[in-house]
Amino acid sequence: MFGIDFPELMVIAVVALIVIGPEHLPKVARTVGHLWGRAQRYINGVKADISRDMALDELRKLQQTAQQEAGNIEQSMSQASQELGKQVSEIESDVTASKYELGRSISANEIADTILPKSDQAQSDLPRHEIIEEHHAVLPASAEQKHPTNT
Repeated sequence: MFGIDFPELMVIAVVALIVIGPEHLPKVARTVGHLWGRAQRYINGVKADISRDMALDELRKLQQTAQQEAGNIEQSMSQASQELGKQVSEIESDVTASKYELGRSISANEIADTILPKSDQAQSDLPRHEIIEEHHAVLPASAEQKHPTNT
């Protein structure tokens, strides 16, 4: 720590033995050992406090980053829900327009062109409601032929 090598340490020990004397040297060594231990514990405590403060600062930065990301996600979700709402309203307006288009009156020529086969168009000059009634009249008659009634 201070850069004291073994030969320098031996010189300090010999000088301390001469200055302090052999009677007081064990007591002084014990006191120096206690002071050295206290100094090390104090330094270790300061290091631990600094480490905790640094970790706490890092956690605060991490918390701020997480809050910013949560805000960004919330903002993107609200934008997505607004876009979805716009699309839903567009679809609703399209459905309403389609209902209107379906509800308008259809001419007999349009029905004949789209519904009836070409062979039926040539034969039929009947209005639409008569064509429908004609098909309904045929179905029950054929059903009676297949399954005679018990009456």
